[in-house]
Amino acid sequence: MKRRDFVQTGLLGSGALMLGIENVFSGVKQAQSFNLNYAPHFGMFRKLAPGGILNEIDFMASQGFKSLEDNDMKQRPIDIQEEIAEKMQSHGMTMGVFVAHTIFWQEPNLASGKKDWQDQFLKEIEESIEVARRVNAKWMTVVPGHLDLRKDMGYQTANVVDSLRKACALLEPHGLVMVLEPLNPRDHPGLFLSKAAQAYEICKAVNSPSCKILFDIYHQQITEGNLIPNIENCWDEIAYFQIGDNPGRKEPTSGEINYQNVFKYIHKKGFKGVLGMEHGNSQSGKKGEQAVIEAYIQSDQF
Repeated sequence: MKRRDFVQTGLLGSGALMLGIENVFSGVKQAQSFNLNYAPHFGMFRKLAPGGILNEIDFMASQGFKSLEDNDMKQRPIDIQEEIAEKMQSHGMTMGVFVAHTIFWQEPNLASGKKDWQDQFLKEIEESIEVARRVNAKWMTVVPGHLDLRKDMGYQTANVVDSLRKACALLEPHGLVMVLEPLNPRDHPGLFLSKAAQAYEICKAVNSPSCKILFDIYHQQITEGNLIPNIENCWDEIAYFQIGDNPGRKEPTSGEINYQNVFKYIHKKGFKGVLGMEHGNSQSGKKGEQAVIEAYIQSDQF
């Protein structure tokens, strides 16, 4: 029997509780179903699922993960994008975010108000619409880029809002959503967008269902902490979460964040979207990959 046929039939296809049943991947036990929709990325389980990224998708599905996140999806050849989409569809998996545009880490971009930069951004949004269609994606990550230190913050904000509104005009007819990601100033100094409240203000100003917040728990723990109150205050504009413990940006339970409480809160709020596992593994090899799975099982118990 082909692996895809195996996954599509019986208990694997149903996503039922399968603790204690060995699967086809190196004797790894089946994981339980999760309360929230966590999305691993390629490379996270490469040792437990050798043989390429399509095997990794099979493995993710066998462990109870219902989504995939791939920041680099837009850079992949079209035929690979299509293969990934077909494999995900066979498991009933959801596509998480991919990065929609070129991120300017050291010079002003959208904050500058320069038409050339805005035109490039909008062109890349148009290209991203095609990628989203191809891989059945709904969300795409947008980072407005570096501060323009020669302009007052109010002018920079107006420039960013203007570009985002124009992008929304492209995205809205397709039901797609760009999610704005604040990044912490320790890892990414000098960027325009760093705080949850700032992202909230911008989304309210853009006023479109196609412009929402990507609340990266790792970044916001470093920038401002106060995670649950900030999530509560931003709730109506949050469309996507990303995960990483601090310090180190590794799996939950490896650092200081009480992810069990954070996940419990998000679940209680009724969140039905994707939470991207945008972090590394704290341990190497198969042992480290299994530790990631166990960390999510532990943190998802509520």
